[in-house]
Order: sequence, then C-alpha cells, then structure tokens
Amino acid sequence: MEIKAKRALIFGLGRSGVGAANLLSRAGAEVTVTDMKPEEELSEYMRRLSPSVKLCLGGYPRSMNGTDLIVISPGVPLGIEPIVRAREKGIKVIGELELAYQFLKEGGQGAEGKGQRVTPRFLAVTGSNGKSTTTTLLDLMLRKGGFRTLLGGNIGNALTEEIQKAVTEGKAKAEEKEDLNLSLNLDLADFIVVEVSSFQLESINEFKPSVATILNITPDHLDRYHSMDEYSDAKAAIFRNQGEEEFLVLNADDPQAEEVISEKLKVKGEKPGLFYFSRTNRVNGVYLKDGSLYCYFPGSIPGAQPSALIDADEIKIKGVHNLENAMASAAMALLAGCPPDAVATALREFPGLEHRLEFVRELDGIRYINDSKGTNVGAVMKSLEGFTSPVLLIAGGRDKAGDFTQLRPLIKGRVKVLVLIGEAAGKIGKALGDLTETVLAADMKDAVDRSRSMADRGDVVLLSPACASFDMFRDFEDRGEQFKEIVRGLS
Repeated sequence: MEIKAKRALIFGLGRSGVGAANLLSRAGAEVTVTDMKPEEELSEYMRRLSPSVKLCLGGYPRSMNGTDLIVISPGVPLGIEPIVRAREKGIKVIGELELAYQFLKEGGQGAEGKGQRVTPRFLAVTGSNGKSTTTTLLDLMLRKGGFRTLLGGNIGNALTEEIQKAVTEGKAKAEEKEDLNLSLNLDLADFIVVEVSSFQLESINEFKPSVATILNITPDHLDRYHSMDEYSDAKAAIFRNQGEEEFLVLNADDPQAEEVISEKLKVKGEKPGLFYFSRTNRVNGVYLKDGSLYCYFPGSIPGAQPSALIDADEIKIKGVHNLENAMASAAMALLAGCPPDAVATALREFPGLEHRLEFVRELDGIRYINDSKGTNVGAVMKSLEGFTSPVLLIAGGRDKAGDFTQLRPLIKGRVKVLVLIGEAAGKIGKALGDLTETVLAADMKDAVDRSRSMADRGDVVLLSPACASFDMFRDFEDRGEQFKEIVRGLS
C-alpha cells in the first residue's frame, strides 16, 4: 500500500481519526480529516493532530476528486452517502484497524525509509461482551511469558497511535546506539493484541489475525444494524481471511455464536483451526471440569494431552462471565505459544478492569458494584448471574434497540429493586416493572440515594445499565466515575 505523496481523507476526528491521520502524515501522505461536528466540539482531538494535517469540519466535503484513500473511524457507518459515492468512484475505503494492519504487514513504507521489516502476529478479540477484559488479560499472559506486545484497538487506544508511540520509543533507544536505519515498521513487538468491534470489522480488507476469538453474540448496536443477522455477519468477519495456518476460538456454550460461525464456515474455502472454551462440556481447547480449568489442543500443540491449568478458585477475577473471559484468553495465549505457567500466573494476578463489575465499597453491610460497561442486555444478564445476594439494579440510559424482556427471569429471581434512569427508563419499566419494586430516579445521585434507602445489610447495589450512556454522560467511563464518586461520598 503506497502512501507517500498520496491524498488521504479521514472520516471521523476521534481517537482513531487522530491516530490514522498522524500515521499517514508521518508516512508522507497529504492528509485531510473531516467530521460532521463543528470545530468547537473537537478541540481536544485537534490539538493532537500533526500540523501538516488539514481539516474539513462541520460537514463532509462535497467533492472527493483527487482522493486516493479514505480511512473511516469506527463510528462512521459505511452506508453514508459520501462513502457510497467514493466507492462507486473506485476510491479505496478502509478502516483505521486495516490501516494499522497494512503498515505492519507491508513494512510501513513511508518518508522515513523502509528499514528492517518485521511482521508481528495479530491476536484479535471480538464479541458482544467481555472484549476488553479478555484482551487485557491475554496481553498480560503474553508479557508474563516473555513476549513483547502492543495493545490497542477498541479497548480505548487507537492501534495506529500505539504504533507511533512504539516507533518513537524505539528511535530513542536506537539513537543511544547510533543506529538510525529505522522506519515506521521498526521491530515493534512479537504480538499485536487487539480488541475489535463489529464497527471496525465492517471496514477490514486483508486483516488476518493469527488467533481470533468470538466470545459471544448477543443483541447489541441494533440502532445501527438492521437485524441480528447483519450484526452477526459483522462479527464473523474476524475470521474471513483466516486459513489453515490460523486459529479461531469459540464459546461452545453460546448457541447464537455457534450457529453463526457454523453457517459461515460451511461456505468458506480454507478454514482455520477451530478450538473452543466451555464451562459445561469437555472440548478441544479450554474447559471447566471438577472446579479446575483444563486445556487440550490435539493436533496443534505437539504431544498435547488434557492437562490441568489452574483451579477456578485461584482466578482473581470473579463471576460467570469472567470465567469465560479467562478461558478464552487462556486458549488464545496457549495457541500463540505462551507457556502454561505464564498463563496461570496472569490468571492469579489480574485484578480486572474499571467499570466491569468493579467493587467500589461496602457501607453498612451493603456492597456497591460499578458495572457501567454493561451497555447491553446480554452484559447485564451475565452480571446478574454472578450474584446470589439480593440486588438493587440501577439501569437505563440511551436505548440501543435492546430487548429488555430477556432480563425477566433474572429480574424476577435476583433483583429486589429496579432503579431506572435516562431516556430508556420508561421502556425498561414497561418491560420489567411488574416483576419487582421499580422506581424512577432523576439522575445518578438520586439513583444511588434511593438505592441506599431501600437496601438492607447483605444487599448489592449494582450499576449495570443495559444501555448506552450518551443521554446523560460523556461515555460509559464518565458514567462509572460519577457513580463511584457519589458512592464514595456516602457517609
């Protein structure tokens, strides 16, 4: 992919847009970034752009004449009119993830010279829920095993930006050794560990991870996709380019994912090696048996036999969904060649991530849990399954066309009080309000105060919204931080 002196247009000035624009500019391209938002709403990102990058804000350009390459950020749908027109004109359209993959695969040719070509292996994680935990845990396992990694993608740091940080760090080290024959594709890492969303997978071209996993498929983002089939197809793209030398890890306990993948694999020519993780059955991969995790990879790891990896009680992160995340990351790490003892060590040490069933505090015998990342119905189902104590559930926000009735069995059996906030409060109340005591709260502070007043010793106050955050908060992290601040201020 020749970049130098080409004209590139970036759609979407966010984290991904900044990373893509700066990488292309550094490689010698003439770069313009466009966004529908006005300049005053984008100042945070504008400050991070290379001075050579041009801007077209407050609307997309009417003409794309002379444009050689378009890179779209994940939040920009492929079906918008400017992108459709560009494709009709034969302009190449890819996503930021694909751009990063191309640079690392092809040697990062650019203004700084080609240098040493080293292609790290990509390990990719997707699914409706659990992506960030699995990706972070996988990265830790590999580092415990002595491998060098780069971590990026949907996890919150654009991969194109992480590449540039690693290049800068590598150049600084090289200057100390007076070895300046370097390029954008410096010997950066052994593995690129990437969290991949369905939005990012819409715009891949050649992206081919050495090991990939689809953790689960539950209804999500149906405000963007026309159907579950369309959403599932986007997820399945993660193994579109995989062949016999690559591996795909699936959740044997998720019938939706199994059905989708089976149909896709039937019509696929060259197929990846297929392995599983399971809480309920012995599988080729990683599975739970008699309270321990076992691993078994026949035909892939020479001489492999079923062997115990770790007792489930030793895994630091708790909950049904985290057990699945642990098994998925372990399977991927082992298939990538990570030593089993490094995998087990990481499982014993990893404390979990913020806003994912994060313990905030206990006050008057009541535990407060921040699960702000529970932005869809499937995530909330997994969270509730892990509690045996009565739960006061704070839910609501901006609806993503979720089917809240799927929560009915768990609400009836485990939720003592349902405290609703945000735009979707009425819809959730209509779907679930007949099952348990239900109250409406004006904002997060009101929700916490009402929950506390109705909770008894031994109860759990759980923020797990089943919705997006954008009606009341900047993002799910802002929502979680406000919840924690309010809870910590209780006396």
